Formats: sequence, C-alpha cells, structure tokens
Amino acid sequence: MANTSTRGRGVGSPARRSMTAAARAAAKRAHRPGNGEDGPDEATVVAGRTLRAEEPEPGAKEAELDWEAPDWEGPDPEEPDPEEPSSRGRRRRRGLLSAVLAVLALVALIATVVLVREYGDARQTDQARRQALSAAQKAAPVVLSYDYRHLDRDFAAARGHLTGAFRDEYGRTTAKVVAPTAKKYQGVVEATVAKPPGGGAPAASVVSASPDRAVVLLFVNQVTRSTQVSGPRVDLNRVRMTLTRTSEGWKVSAVDAL
Repeated sequence: MANTSTRGRGVGSPARRSMTAAARAAAKRAHRPGNGEDGPDEATVVAGRTLRAEEPEPGAKEAELDWEAPDWEGPDPEEPDPEEPSSRGRRRRRGLLSAVLAVLALVALIATVVLVREYGDARQTDQARRQALSAAQKAAPVVLSYDYRHLDRDFAAARGHLTGAFRDEYGRTTAKVVAPTAKKYQGVVEATVAKPPGGGAPAASVVSASPDRAVVLLFVNQVTRSTQVSGPRVDLNRVRMTLTRTSEGWKVSAVDAL
C-alpha cells in the first residue's frame, strides 16, 4: 500500500506523463512551419494550453499618437527666464527716464518761478519809476519854495513830502537858518520844474529805480525876490532827489544840489 501510493504521486506517474506529452505536442504544433509564425512570440504554452497576448483595441495607438502635451505658459522653474534680464533693463531705463523727467520738471519749475519773480520785479520797478517821477515833480516846487509871509504853512507843506532823517534835517535847517533870513530880508523863493520852451514834459528823469527806492534828476528854475536884490533873480539849478516808498506813498529822503 505504501509503495503504490508513492509511485502514484511521483514524477513518473501516468497522470504526470500524460500532461507532459500533451505539452510537447502543443509546443510542436506551435513551431510547425506554415502557420505564419516563427515561434510563440504572441502565444505561450502553459500546461497544454496556449495563452495569447491580448491585442490592443483598434484606435488605441492613434489615440496615443494624437495626444499632445499641454502648453506650459510659465517659464521653466529649472531654467532661467531669458526675458528676465531685458525686463530688468527696461525697468532700469524706465526708472532713469522718470528720474530725468523729474529733474527736468524741477528745473522748469524753478525757471518758471524765477521768470515770474523777475517779471513781477520788472513790473514793480517800472511802476516805481512812474510813481517816483511823479512824486518828485510834485515835491520839488513845494520843498524848494517858501514865502516869508507864511513860512510855517510852507514848511509844513514841504515836510509832508519828506521822510526819514531828511525830514528831521529839513525841520532844523528851516527853523534855524531859512526862517530868520527870509523874515529879515522878506525873502520869497518860487521853484518850478523846467519845461522846454515850446512846451512838453517837465525836465525830469529817473536815474535809477527799484521797487522801493528811486533817484530822480530834475532841472529846477528858482525865482528869488528879497530886499537884497533889485529885481527877481532866476537861478537854473539841477537837483537830485532820492525817493523812498513808504506806507503813505513815495517820499523824498534826500535832496542834493548839483
């Protein structure tokens, strides 16, 4: 019993030999010429059965060939962006251009301010010339004239055209020198700004001017009468007046006889 069971399960048992023979036969059939195949490339013989690889479904290869990789819009993270240096260059150029434009705008603003200021000063100077010339032509006859019969009135009117230290000096001079002499000799002095014989503007011109100060040259005729002279005496004088702008208008701050 024991020996029989052992032979039945061994390698040389009838069942095992039958399966081996069947496998050989299947292999021979697979290698026979005329079947259009050189060997079991697409079939494998296992235990007497031929296993064939599954063929791909029709259209599978075409679908694989038709597939395209999606476009990558951004730069490759592993590779440097070739446009990055040029972008930095453009940004630098834009920054430089902005700086240049800012400097030019500042220069233009400064130039505009300077021009406006100069234009304003020029207008003020021109206005000062006209006003100072008019003030000098009005002041000269009053300041340089007097009549012994009403000295206080004449001197007070003259002081109204004066300013500063010259006003104080005029008050001292008229009180100590002019008034006593005029009363003693009955002096009368009448001053006028000279005019051309045929008429026209008074002989006065502005020597220099600024918005707050001006120097005016005038030709003044003074007619003097007194007990010291037999008749009227005419003196042709050149007078230089300095005028200063004050809160009350243009006033004479100095008088020099030339």
